[in-house]
This record gives sequence, structure tokens and C-alpha cells, in this order.
Amino acid sequence: MTAPAPDLAERLTEAERRRDHPNVRPRDAASLILVDRSRKAPRVLLGLRHADHRFMPSVFVFPGGRVETCDRAMPVYGTLDADSERRLMAQVQRPSALRARALAAAAIRETFEETGLLLGTTDAGSPEAPAGEWRAFSEHGVFPNLESLTFVARAITPPRRPKRFDTRFFLADASDVAARVDGMVGPQSELTELRWLTLAETEALELPTITRVVLQEVGARIEAGLPRRAPVPFYSMPRSRFVRALLD
Repeated sequence: MTAPAPDLAERLTEAERRRDHPNVRPRDAASLILVDRSRKAPRVLLGLRHADHRFMPSVFVFPGGRVETCDRAMPVYGTLDADSERRLMAQVQRPSALRARALAAAAIRETFEETGLLLGTTDAGSPEAPAGEWRAFSEHGVFPNLESLTFVARAITPPRRPKRFDTRFFLADASDVAARVDGMVGPQSELTELRWLTLAETEALELPTITRVVLQEVGARIEAGLPRRAPVPFYSMPRSRFVRALLD
């Protein structure tokens, strides 16, 4: 399942499309990779994007999206592990623990908005939500739990693409889902279906290249026993080709 690191960066370079749009600064974004290890072969959660989307239609992706102002204000349970927090603050302008916290919170919020799954704990009472996007956590008595997340990958969209994101990928176990709201996935939603799939099963899907690359990175991490202290791969295109660096 695991390809040599240079091959993964080269795969991104080969898949890159036209870059003739005005350049824009990439927006902070976060995605969540939920892993179910209750069976012999681990499974990951992927969602099919609506066919009418202008951005990446009809492909399977991890739930996620851009960071919002409310993500800085939402009360959370616990803190990120020290390694994840340090790596989230590496190679960024104006690094701060608050920014790292907001990225992790955004991954949890976006996962709820796209899948209906609330990641967190019900042992700490009901949080006071700062905005509508987080209201369901208050209603269901779920505190977003940062301790359940591990930062596992980062990728920046190349310059001169129509949309650019600096996406941080987090990993969490499916057992950390505390509640579920039905009706968030369907024909009129951003994600029209969800699938729990083994890594082998994802090979037959229509996936963005970066999703496939991150799946291979996660596959290697799972095979190694999900070590929290392992370096985090960081994909970017500083010139004409993607490079893979490691955030230690």
C-alpha cells in the first residue's frame, strides 16, 4: 500500500492541472480522517461530493473545509498533543497555539456539518456554542475533544489555481464519535453518501490525487501502529514540482 515518498510527490506533480488563474493566498483548512479499527482490516470514512459542485464534483473525499472565526471561540475539551501542536505551528506565518487549536476544531466542525457525526466527549457537560455552526454540540451535550486528534499530513494547493487551501489532515478513531445527527448526508447535501472502506477498497474509487496520496501516508502510519511521534509529511509546490518535506 505504501509508495516511496518521492513517488508520492511526483504523482501530485503529474496530476497537476492548468495554473492560469490570478494568484491568491491559500486559506487555512482542515480535514478529518476517521479510522474504524474494530475489524481486522481498518476502514476509513469517505464521502462523495455532490455532482453539481464546481470544486471537485463527484469524487470521494475526507470531510473537511476552511477554518472559520467561530472555531477560535468554541469551547473544547482537552488539548492537542505536544507534537501535533508544535508541527501545526511549523513553517507558517504568525504561528500560535490558538491557530493550531482552531485548525483542529475546524476539522471536528466540518466533519459534523458534512456527515452528522459529532466527535468529542459527553463527560464534560454541554458547551456554550459561539455560533450556529456549533449549536448541535451544545444541543447534544458534546464537547469537541482535541485529545482524540493527531495531526498526520499537510498539503498546500499550488499557486494560480482557482481555489487554494493550506490543509491540515487530522486522524481520529471512530470510537471517538459521541453522537450522530441524521439527515446531514443526501441528494441535496454537500456529501451525497458516506462509505466506510478498507484502504484496498479505496483504490477503485474516483479520488482527488491528494486524497489518494494522504491515504497512502495514513496506510503506512496504520501499519506502523499509529505512532503519535512520527514526522508529518508536508506537500507543497514552491516552484514547478511538488516536494515532500517532513515536519519533525
